[in-house]
Amino acid sequence: MINNQTVNALRFLSVDAVEKANSGHPGMPLGMADIAETLWRDHLNHNPKNPLWFNRDRFVLSNGHGSMLLYSLLHLSGYDLSIDDIKDFRKLGSKTPGHPEVKVTPGVETTTGPLGQGIANAVGMAMAEKILSAKLNTSEIDIINHYTYCFLGDGCLMEGVSHEAMSLAGVHGLGKLICFYDSNGISIDGKIVDWYKDDIAKRCEAYNWNVIDKVDGHNREEINKAIEIAKDSDKPSMIVCKTSIGYGAGKKQDSESSHGAALGPEIIRELRENLQWPHPEFFIPDNIYSEWDATEKGQVLESEWEKLKAKLKASAPEKHNLLHRLVSNKFPKSFDERFNNFVSRLSQKKDHIATRKSSQIILEELNDLLPELIGGSADLSGSNNTNTSKSVSITDDPSGNYIFYGVREFGMNAIMNGISLHGGLIPYAGTFLVFMDYGRNAVRMASLMGIRTIFVFSHDSIALGEDGPTHQPIEHLTTLRATPNMNTWRPANLIETAAAWKSALKNQNNPTSIILSRQNLKYFDSKDFDDVSSGGYFVKQMPNAKINLIATGSEVAAALDASAILKKDGIEVNVASVPCVEVLESNKNRYDSIFDNDITIAIECSHPSSWYKHTKRVLGIETYGESGAGGDLINHFGFSATQIAQRVKEIL
Repeated sequence: MINNQTVNALRFLSVDAVEKANSGHPGMPLGMADIAETLWRDHLNHNPKNPLWFNRDRFVLSNGHGSMLLYSLLHLSGYDLSIDDIKDFRKLGSKTPGHPEVKVTPGVETTTGPLGQGIANAVGMAMAEKILSAKLNTSEIDIINHYTYCFLGDGCLMEGVSHEAMSLAGVHGLGKLICFYDSNGISIDGKIVDWYKDDIAKRCEAYNWNVIDKVDGHNREEINKAIEIAKDSDKPSMIVCKTSIGYGAGKKQDSESSHGAALGPEIIRELRENLQWPHPEFFIPDNIYSEWDATEKGQVLESEWEKLKAKLKASAPEKHNLLHRLVSNKFPKSFDERFNNFVSRLSQKKDHIATRKSSQIILEELNDLLPELIGGSADLSGSNNTNTSKSVSITDDPSGNYIFYGVREFGMNAIMNGISLHGGLIPYAGTFLVFMDYGRNAVRMASLMGIRTIFVFSHDSIALGEDGPTHQPIEHLTTLRATPNMNTWRPANLIETAAAWKSALKNQNNPTSIILSRQNLKYFDSKDFDDVSSGGYFVKQMPNAKINLIATGSEVAAALDASAILKKDGIEVNVASVPCVEVLESNKNRYDSIFDNDITIAIECSHPSSWYKHTKRVLGIETYGESGAGGDLINHFGFSATQIAQRVKEIL
């Protein structure tokens, strides 16, 4: 057994916290402590006094159930995480939740728990580092120069998203990404040999990764040597570490019994004997605290970086100014004025165009205004219209602004989250709305973390046509709107699409989904841009109307045409466009004016569930779609102007 007290400090803080909480996962911290100690004390560049120092190395715990290992590392290194916080592990409102949560615990880079997404986030962080270094470094000054380290286990590698993300990492040669595979042969159900026999080394080699195989995960010299080798590679590296889950825990070592439950007093007493740790629970000797303390080193590292910034300012002021703006997360001073002038020009256009095309027109301008925008698509660039004439693939130029993700919806979304978490860049990427399901959990994680990731979903309804029900979204808008902290925009024209994009860019504390049509939409005049940006506004108001028709996207023009038909029959109705109900809800007076009438009817070619919160009358779709021409399907499901007018009459 290892008699290294700096390592054992990690182990016993972890098992003592799990024991006190009577909940958690002690096995992984016991098994990966040696790797963690070597990495954090000898290699990781970070500053506990400033966890957000921009050029720090990023550390991602993809196997997030081992959260106590990370909390122990943060506490011992000098972060604002006290021993009382450690004792509060898993308690309501604590800084040490069951799985790591960004913005809750200082030093946590991303929220992990759903296995596999951490490695995908890490790929995004490493990709951001490579893009920013290409944009900002000079031949003499590497102002962006850091590594992304990631711990992961068997479960992460079983998840399909790991395949997607790791494959793309190999394509882009992310040499600053170094992963540690905790190869302990155990998962919750027992020995993995009965359900998992991948040769990870060969798998990673096939991804074009650098592999350091058969490293003893309990041998400091081997671990250190492996890290040095990985640092010299121009490929992403996988260090395959053979470890024992529950190291030192008697009969629970190398057993699933140590994975997800407190060890119990008897086993912990044995553990203390085996590892020669004579101290009571939660006690760390002062000399060990001193050895772990990284505050002074971290401040020196950041100070040296500030000196580099000063040199950059003198030799390349434009790059320095861009760096300053990106690090401070600010827009160019001219952004609002230029974008508003652009919107004014847009208002002169009266074309009948699809909102996916509207989005492309807006992105064409945004690509000029914001070099930090990083676009992409899951093999649907020409359909999502996420690329523009200003799009430059990072495959061709690392300082570019566009990522071809391939058919990897889940990986794409999780990688975008990593790019957003890294800071300095604003990621957006597209797929069809129906394929949101493939990447749904990463959409949820973006919302949970409250980060600015922009999801572009085109082909938004049955109107996409002949591809049929497999490609026609029904329940997806309801799902997005039911996701806390998500803004979902479904614009109806060019101006509403511009409002959606501005809102998505300006909102730094939650993700945005922009839902776009495949088909051309009939032009109608929007109101003032501020009205549109409020999330909902009246497109048509009648003095004696006691009926409000509420619509989104393609159904707004149909509702307007239906109102004209109804007027001929002596029925006056107001028509409101509500491109983003979440934004509208934040403006109570405006919300009440739209939804407070004798009769309020919501109209949308999707499942009606999300609208019942606002009105009891909804014209929606509660079945799957059909294969056929888009126009025929609109008629088949009752969403032509004539049919809407008739359905309104039936309600009256």
